[in-house]
Formats: sequence, structure tokens, C-alpha cells
Amino acid sequence: MKKTIFVVEDDASIRDLYEMALDGAKYSVSCFEDAEDMFDALGKQHCDLIILDVMLPGMDGLAALRLLKGSENTADIPVIIASAKGDEQAKVEGLDIGADDYIAKPFGMRELAARINANLRKHSGGAMSAVLAVAEVTINDKEHEVYVGDKPVQLTLKEYNLLHLLMENADDVVTRETLLYRVWGYDYYGETRTLDMHIKSLRRKLGDDAAGKHIVTVRGVGYKFSSE
Repeated sequence: MKKTIFVVEDDASIRDLYEMALDGAKYSVSCFEDAEDMFDALGKQHCDLIILDVMLPGMDGLAALRLLKGSENTADIPVIIASAKGDEQAKVEGLDIGADDYIAKPFGMRELAARINANLRKHSGGAMSAVLAVAEVTINDKEHEVYVGDKPVQLTLKEYNLLHLLMENADDVVTRETLLYRVWGYDYYGETRTLDMHIKSLRRKLGDDAAGKHIVTVRGVGYKFSSE
């Protein structure tokens, strides 16, 4: 069954871009020029994810986000906020309100698809299992332990959280921005080289020629944990 995505964007050319990129075999996409129209549709139609522009006519995106997250009927719908690349304050405020992710304009379609897939997967999984296993790697959340086969692997907290995020989104690309914001916190402004160094260390500890090979670099986008 197709997942339904609502897009709220006042720029007609960008709405067309969303529709061309997402409307097809995998998704059913409904685009709205303002938040008021989106709320009208929510009362009549099921929605699996919302992409919400910050700058909108009438009710702005952050005000709409507060209403979405403040209502028990819509609080569980994942929301990705879209904002201008330099508008750091809007990103921070949106995440504080309860946005599940953000994407900076202009963005690529591969990045957008990765964000959507990661958030849909996270919200469709229900309660997180105490044990997460992909290929030969197992994470035991209850004991905070990682194993490759039956061999324990000692990781730092950041490495553990990074591996967990990649494995819970197995076979989907997780963008560099998402990894930095989810593992280091959205107020982290360090160079992205920090992420690359942690990925290198994580691969080495898992075994560069063994389980570490499951961590795949997707150039220009981010990383994924391959189950193959």
C-alpha cells in the first residue's frame, strides 16, 4: 500500500518538483499552498508523513508544527521541516517544537528520499526492540552491548549510537546531516570530518574486512548499513 505524503509549500515550482520526485509507485503525494488547506485535508484523509515549509502565507510552518504536535490526532505523524539553508534558527526552533527531521533548501532528490524513508521506517516500527540484529551484527539495547557473531565489540557511546541509527535504518541511506544531528545533537556545529572519523573507527572495530564492510559510503549523501 502506498504511503501518503502531504507537502505544504507556497512556491508552485517547488510543489511541482515534489510531485515529480515522489508521486509514483511508492508514494501518494498531496501538495498544499498553505497550512490551512493541509489541516482541512487532514480531517478527511490519512497521512503518513508531512513535509512542511517554514515560510508560508497565513499560518507559518512553525505555527502549523505546534498545532500538529499539540494534537493527539496528529502528534504521531512524522514531520520534516524545510527551510532555507542559512536559516539555522528556524531549524533549531522546529526541532525544539517536535519536528522529526529537517531538510535545507536547495536539496537533492536522493537526500529527500533518504529522509522520507528513514522517518517512515522509524515511525512504522512501533516500540523499539531490545535486540537489533542485521547481518552478523547484533545490538542488545538492554545490556548496551554489541556483538559481531558471538564476539563482543567495545564501542564508545557515540560509536554505539551511530551504529544503532544506521542499523535501525538498514539498507536506507542516512544523510550526514541526520547522523550529526541525531548522534551529536542539533546544536552541534563541528566539522563533518568528525562523522567520517567515527565511521572509520566503527568500521575498524567491527572488522574492516568483515562486518565493517556493511557500513557503506553513499557519496555526497551519507552512509547506510547494508544487510547484504
